[in-house]
Amino acid sequence: MTFDTLAQDLAMENGVGNATNREFLATQHAADIAQFLTEHDADIDWRVLDLLELQRQAEVLGYLDREVQVELAKSAPRARLAAIVTEMDSDDRADLFNALSEEEQEALLPALAQAEREDIRRLAGYKEGTAGAIMTSDYAVLTPDITARQALDKLRLEAPDKETIYRAYVIDPERKLIGSVRLQDLILVAPATRIEKVMERNTLAVSVDEDQESVAQKIARYDRLALPVVDADGRIVGIVTHDDAIDVITQEATEDFHKSGTVRGLGESVRDAGIFILYRARVAWLVLLVFGNIFSGAGIAYFEDTIASHLALLFFLPLLIASGGNAGAQAATLMVRAIATGDVRTADWGKMLGRETLVAGLLGLTMALAIYGIGVWRGGPEIAVVVSVSMIIIVLVGSLIGMTLPFILTRFRMDPATASGPLVTSIADAVGVLIYFAIATAWLL
Repeated sequence: MTFDTLAQDLAMENGVGNATNREFLATQHAADIAQFLTEHDADIDWRVLDLLELQRQAEVLGYLDREVQVELAKSAPRARLAAIVTEMDSDDRADLFNALSEEEQEALLPALAQAEREDIRRLAGYKEGTAGAIMTSDYAVLTPDITARQALDKLRLEAPDKETIYRAYVIDPERKLIGSVRLQDLILVAPATRIEKVMERNTLAVSVDEDQESVAQKIARYDRLALPVVDADGRIVGIVTHDDAIDVITQEATEDFHKSGTVRGLGESVRDAGIFILYRARVAWLVLLVFGNIFSGAGIAYFEDTIASHLALLFFLPLLIASGGNAGAQAATLMVRAIATGDVRTADWGKMLGRETLVAGLLGLTMALAIYGIGVWRGGPEIAVVVSVSMIIIVLVGSLIGMTLPFILTRFRMDPATASGPLVTSIADAVGVLIYFAIATAWLL
């Protein structure tokens, strides 16, 4: 059986294959089932979920995109939704709650148990984009005075309800984080060994208000399955797990890609976004860049006499302008990524400027040599010299613009990703026109 045959059976009004469908779904990963649900409407989705146990329904729901989760939540009776939400991981539960309207939130909360209500309110109250907003409250804690045997017994009982037990966090009576201990160490030490003897002190932790991208980078840098989150008083309030870190990195990368193309945040997937949302996301920068490109036209108009005297110059204009924009976009892409990963900081600008000048000069020289022969063929030696010299300078200036803009935006606490793509290209185009025709005027007239 396949998902295609499952879809065909569910499309039948009588649904005669439920037993077979249950057996098939029991062998599939929750993420694959979620992908299947994404491709169908809410009616089919609920018929699939009805074939799963409650805990399995919650697991599948956690893999769905937020838009699909909200659509299913709106179409479900309150008691049924509350039962599934109760089984969801605490962070996924809070994310879904935040995505609902105020009316839907007020309808859902009374149907939940008090513990779930309080947990949702607490997690949903943290500022979006912070560690608190992506953390889970399903973590394991131990006290330093118990033995390894007692700790293992405790973890064995709590394991079904925790995100991870591979590392437990050691707290004092006030729930302040004082260390952590790996499950591997608990298994290897003598059963009578106290936790305070085996735990790691100075455990790496993040603040509840720390930016989510910074948290994700720390999880990747220190190769951790999870990082504890503490409040201003050092009390542990949750953990951020590696799967949430991957989601954050994916989200941030998507935003950077959109910004590099001067596309405003969509807030949803491209597939599900409406015409107006896609229009609104793209129109602002395109209109702004239209006026920016007027400078290129003004530069051409200013050098009308030079162009009229040497029409062969127009043949090379698109080539030179595109080369400067491409070089600038390359340099900007490298710098944006380096800044985003922490590989380069604003203090490194001077060092990077010198290196980029050398690299861009070599690139420009190589491209000038490649174009020199065409210049001789189209306009003679004088035109070839103008085109070649312009190529070197335009590529050099375009590269330096592309490299410098991310540093400037970072310095003013703006997102450097905005410096890529159309923005750099538009600036490099206008500057390239002025450089090209200024050199032509000085050399030919």
